[in-house]
Amino acid sequence: MPDEPELAALARWSTPTIYNAWEAATRAERSEARVNREVVTDYHPELGPMVGYAVTLEIEPSQPRWRRDRPTAKDDYRAYVASVPGPKVVIVKDLDGAATVGAFWGEVNTSVHRALGCVGAITDGAIRDLPEVRGLGFKHLARRLCVGHAYAYPVRWNEPVEVFGCVIRPGDLVHADLHGFLVIPEADRAGLAEAAAFLDAAERATLIPAAAAHRGPVATLPAALARANERFRERVQDRFGAKGET
Repeated sequence: MPDEPELAALARWSTPTIYNAWEAATRAERSEARVNREVVTDYHPELGPMVGYAVTLEIEPSQPRWRRDRPTAKDDYRAYVASVPGPKVVIVKDLDGAATVGAFWGEVNTSVHRALGCVGAITDGAIRDLPEVRGLGFKHLARRLCVGHAYAYPVRWNEPVEVFGCVIRPGDLVHADLHGFLVIPEADRAGLAEAAAFLDAAERATLIPAAAAHRGPVATLPAALARANERFRERVQDRFGAKGET
């Protein structure tokens, strides 16, 4: 499990950059990346990337029966969140689907979860109270905004959930920003921030200047880019081996 300095290092890079590092270093098939497969909106892009371990929850705001049938669920769920080491990202599955009858996330739940050691949330439902939560330093990725909360109450927690076409399990390491989110497999966590720094530097030394600094005729640019791409590929393969081909 990465320690706090490693997590802080991961948070310095965008989610696409972390994905690039994972893609270069992993032994897995790149098309199997655990990323959002549907559109998700980051409502606080100014906060930059977030990194944390998943705690999971299911809600069903259209159904009043959960408050009646499970009177201690709110306290039990919060006790679960409190028991998990942070930093934590709360993954909320809205069982109402795209209807989004009500929002679990608003000013109160954001404040509560921030106090419980959570850095942000990903929900395939809705959020509200956007002006009030903006100053709390808590990141929200969601399907949309809505007005009310209806019966947004804990139904089940600490179980795998599927949001935006991706299954997330309790304890998964999640990296997210305005582009979407990536679940980082445990086998690929070690050295990932270092790999991201390496790839970023390699791009800046080869591919980017080949395009940005080109001063010759446009017709000569493809050949210059091909040479730069070969230099980049050689650096990546020297660092990661054949799996590092991009």
